Amino acid sequence: MKKAFFCKQLSTPASGRPAARLSLKRRTWAAAMAAVTALSLSACGLKTDEAPPKTSGELKKITFVLDWTPNTNHTGLYVALEKGYFEEAGLEVEVVQPPEGGAEILVASGKAQFGVSFQDTMAPALTGDSALPIQAVAAVLQHNTSGIVSRKGEGMNTPKGLEGKKYATWESPIELATLQNVVESDGGDFGKVQLVPSSVTDEVSALKTKSVDAIWIFYGWAGIKTELEELETDYFAFSDINPVFDYYTPVIISGTRFLEDEPDTAKAFLSALSKGYEEAAKDPEEAAGILCRAVPELDPELALASQQYLSPRYLADSPTWGYMDPRRWNGFYSWLNENGLSDPALPENIGFTNDYLPQQEK
Repeated sequence: MKKAFFCKQLSTPASGRPAARLSLKRRTWAAAMAAVTALSLSACGLKTDEAPPKTSGELKKITFVLDWTPNTNHTGLYVALEKGYFEEAGLEVEVVQPPEGGAEILVASGKAQFGVSFQDTMAPALTGDSALPIQAVAAVLQHNTSGIVSRKGEGMNTPKGLEGKKYATWESPIELATLQNVVESDGGDFGKVQLVPSSVTDEVSALKTKSVDAIWIFYGWAGIKTELEELETDYFAFSDINPVFDYYTPVIISGTRFLEDEPDTAKAFLSALSKGYEEAAKDPEEAAGILCRAVPELDPELALASQQYLSPRYLADSPTWGYMDPRRWNGFYSWLNENGLSDPALPENIGFTNDYLPQQEK
C-alpha cells in the first residue's frame, strides 16, 4: 500500500515565508540551547496503513525542520518521501515544524540534521561570538523570486513609484536596505516611502482593503494567489533591479558538526532529496498532487498553480538541483559588508558548501 503523510497545519502561508523569519537576529549559543530544551516539537510525520516501517536501528533517523507551514518550496521533500527515495538511501526522515526562532536553532544544536533557511536571514547568525555552526548545503530555487507587489495602475510598477505609498515592513535592516537600494537606483527618494510596521498574512486582503499599498512577496505563492483571486497587480522583482539581490532563497541548511562527523549520511540525504526535486521539476501536476496528499489542508488549485510556476525554477539554468554559485553567494554578502549590514564583516565563502550534493561525487 502507498504511504500517506500528515502534518499539523498552522495556517496557509501567505508568501511562503513568515514575517517572523525575516526579522532574524543574531542569537547566542546559550539562548539557542535554552530554546531547544524548552521546545516541544510538532511533528509532520509519517503514517501508513500497514505495519510501521523499519525501526531506527535499520534506517538512520533524520529530522528535517521546515521554515514555515508546508508549501511548494518543500514539494521535493514530499516527493522523495512518497516515492521512497529516503528509505532507499537507508534513512527514516521525520519532518517537523520550526520553533519560534526558526530552523537554525535546531540544526545548530544537532536536534535536527537539516532544515530550511534563507541566505539573507542566515547572515546575522554566521559571524561574531554568537555565530551558529550551520551551513547551506543546497539551494531550493536557483534564483530569487521575491519582489514588491501593489495594486495595478497606482504607479508602483517601478521602485520610484513607492514614494508617498504605504509599504508593509517587518523592520529588518537588510529588508529596508534592499528596498532603499532599489528605490534610489530608480531615482526615487526612500525617505518619502511610508513604512508601515505590519505582518501581512493575506496579501490579497491587505491590498484590497488598502491597509497597505505595497508588500514584499515571493511570487511563487503570494503572487500566484493574487492571480487566482483575480486581483490585478503590478510587480517588480529585486533581482531585475540589482543583480546582487539574486541571492539564494530558500536554502537547505545543516549543522557543521553533523556534516563533519557524518558526511556519508549527509550525501545520502541530499542525493535522495535531489531526486525528489528533480521529479517535481519534471512533472508539476504529479508533484502538486503528492504535496496535497501529504498536506490536505492546502488549496489544491493554489498548490497546482504555484507548482507550475516553481517547477522550472528548481533547476532553471543550473545543470543540477541544489548548486550554489560562489560568485552570487559571496556577491550578496559583500554587499551586506559594504553597506554596514554585518558586524563583524562576513568572510568570503562563509555559510555554504556544495560538497555534499550528489553531482560533486561524479
